[in-house]
Amino acid sequence: MSDTHNCIIIGSGPAGWSAAIYAARANLKPLLFEGAMTEENRVAGRYPMGQLAQTTEVENYAGFPSGNLKAFLESAISDDRKYMLPPIEEHPHAVTGPELMELMRQQATNFGTRVITDDVVSVDFSKRPLVLNTAENGSFTTHTVIIATGASANYLGLPSEEKFKNKGVSACAVCDGALPRFRNKALVVVGGGDSAVEEASYLTKYASTVHMILRRGEMRASKIMQQRALENPKINLVKFSVVDEVLGNADDFRVGVTGVRVKNVETGETTDIEAAGMFLAIGHTPNAKFLGGQVETLPNGYIKWTQAYRTNTSVEGVFAAGDVADDYYRQAITSAGTGCMAALDAERYLASAGVH
Repeated sequence: MSDTHNCIIIGSGPAGWSAAIYAARANLKPLLFEGAMTEENRVAGRYPMGQLAQTTEVENYAGFPSGNLKAFLESAISDDRKYMLPPIEEHPHAVTGPELMELMRQQATNFGTRVITDDVVSVDFSKRPLVLNTAENGSFTTHTVIIATGASANYLGLPSEEKFKNKGVSACAVCDGALPRFRNKALVVVGGGDSAVEEASYLTKYASTVHMILRRGEMRASKIMQQRALENPKINLVKFSVVDEVLGNADDFRVGVTGVRVKNVETGETTDIEAAGMFLAIGHTPNAKFLGGQVETLPNGYIKWTQAYRTNTSVEGVFAAGDVADDYYRQAITSAGTGCMAALDAERYLASAGVH
């Protein structure tokens, strides 16, 4: 078992790197576990660098407008990390998700954050110092923990869906809906709850038509959200249907998704719907299983903040940031904000406990 650390951060999305930047600048000498590059993590959407690393252009993160980012990226990211990126090119719209994550990672390590590419598989928060057990590097003890493991979007599990991820299949309309590939094209939203209506309504700002695929004959959304969908002339409800296959050319990124095949659950009949993209709105699963129930969660599994406007959890010295504790906003910029908050909360906790 290693020497006890001041602060260990679990997770490498916007929340994790922001927490690391603030903790490092506070001289807490943070250690961050960014996750392992395993097939299990890839399939579950838990690859290092968070969900943002699985997206393309990020147009809504403040501070990265379109323009000449190529020279900046080439100078800012160290050579030994450039292999993680697609070829750095001029972007007509914005920074890409992988580039933004690499920039955050670089900024955190520039201030001295130590990074281990491994998974924390279990914890013991019943004793002091707190104990974290990893898959490959043994156990670590720490005075504070910042949990920033995010949430994984739920997918249908179709092989064709997997092939078209980031080629027209997305789980975040706000993240990807304004991309040029979707503008003035027909799109598909899978789901019938409030989130699905929100996604569909947002997409109508860019799409020609949005087809909502409903397994039942009605939406599960609240009445006011149902009314919003019904009154929107660009939203078309496809009832008693499920997606059977995603259609298109996965080998040509410029083509990507061209449609979806839906099956009527009552008749078994299949129909092809022309669409440039498919957006999943069937919920998210917070990545908190490894905690073994030792931190209080909300009924939907998200970690509960136990103090208003603070990132404190039910365990003293344990803080949560980003999508693992946010079932409402789920944006990169809000995750980064709570990462900052968690680091400041950890710093103040250590100061009050007399730990230096």
